[in-house]
Amino acid sequence: MATDRTSLKLTDERKQLFDQASQIVARDKADDPPRSDVIDAALTHLIESQENLDDVRDQYPPQQVKRCCNTSVLGLRYRTAIESNWR
Repeated sequence: MATDRTSLKLTDERKQLFDQASQIVARDKADDPPRSDVIDAALTHLIESQENLDDVRDQYPPQQVKRCCNTSVLGLRYRTAIESNWR
């Protein structure tokens, strides 16, 4: 099976985000995970975050869900939708 390849332009801000995310994904301080692992972890986290929001939005008051779970990327908008604020 062929693998789609892409190149990422690493601005200073994106490099800093990769470095921070790498520290979260790393097993210990000596570990330097490949960027593909960091991207996989970030994508998995985004998908699981949306699933978690879907699961709890009818179980708790909307303001509680927003305070607990909203991020700059994904969040509950009223009780009607989960929105991505990224783009």
